[in-house]
Amino acid sequence: MIRLTRKITAPATPDTGVTLPLQQRLKSRQRVTLDDGRDAGLFLERGTTLKDGELLSGEDGVTVRVRAAAEPLSMVRSDDPVRLARACYHLGNRHMPIQIAPGELRYPHDHVLDDMLRGLGLEVTVEQAPFEPEPGAYGGRDHPHYKERARTDA
Repeated sequence: MIRLTRKITAPATPDTGVTLPLQQRLKSRQRVTLDDGRDAGLFLERGTTLKDGELLSGEDGVTVRVRAAAEPLSMVRSDDPVRLARACYHLGNRHMPIQIAPGELRYPHDHVLDDMLRGLGLEVTVEQAPFEPEPGAYGGRDHPHYKERARTDA
């Protein structure tokens, strides 16, 4: 089994990739299957969060590019910034991780939250897409609220 032990920042040509949903990208110790079918283990520093495009290095010199897997997301698009801000407020009030982009936001699909946002006059669709939520004001996913959500959602 390939042992992936660190993130690398220097430019490198990856030998293969590993495609993982958000919940797996939050775990620093786990067994994974690389995109080429080989088994690998993540043995990263505790608290490490993997983002799409990052590179990992193995003890044997193998380089692996992380890819964010498509997963079911609720998508909200609007040209009304006040409605989007209101949606972000209500989702944040529920400690829901969200990804914000101009004119849209994404969160892990939840039909109850979808109905809440529709009640605020927003259109919600469900799509398969990679998820890269906001890291948060307290330094990212190391904040206790985020870790608690990751444990309960797993």
